[in-house]
Amino acid sequence: MGNTTGLRERKKAQTRQAVHEAALRLTVEHGLDNVTVEAIADAANISRRTFSNYFDGKEDALLYGDEQRLDTLVLRVREQPADRTAWQALRGALQSLYAETGGPDREWHQRARLAMNHPSLLARQLAGRVRLERSLSQAVAEREQPGGVGPEMVTAAFLSAMRIATQRWCADSETRSLHELTVLALDEIARPFEAWPSPCPSGGEGGPGGQGLGGSG
Repeated sequence: MGNTTGLRERKKAQTRQAVHEAALRLTVEHGLDNVTVEAIADAANISRRTFSNYFDGKEDALLYGDEQRLDTLVLRVREQPADRTAWQALRGALQSLYAETGGPDREWHQRARLAMNHPSLLARQLAGRVRLERSLSQAVAEREQPGGVGPEMVTAAFLSAMRIATQRWCADSETRSLHELTVLALDEIARPFEAWPSPCPSGGEGGPGGQGLGGSG
């Protein structure tokens, strides 16, 4: 019974991957607006009804690869050593994911650029990131948060760095890898705000237009 269930799940995973690859290939060749669910189903050698058993629409099929990677990221965070802080666990999990997959591939780059250029894809992607943010926050909630920073804030900063790195990576003039850009972005976002002046001794507000970040010191 166990072997039968395992085989069934593997076949489902293979079908999802085949549909995703067909959706990506057709979208790159013809543009998202010119691709139909029927065309994707035909390319994946399945029926329209079978497609609906796996995905709600072509956007979901196209972004399936991203969701798989992000779900794996949550698992890797939970597997990090217990003595690591929330930030260390997030960075360690991302490094582990890169090591497993060999880094982002051409399809990842294509999906990222497509999402940035199509509002419907971007909306679906943002909805998925909200779910990811919630899952990541739960995964790091039990860990130490230096400075009293809550897990939601740590997770939001981490995902912001990933998003900025991806945007830079998709720029036509960018030659650096996504891994390198992500490391740089994570370092940048974690760096203390040393450039901001401390509040004025007289009680005035430091910094341009308001109180400096980080309080006194």
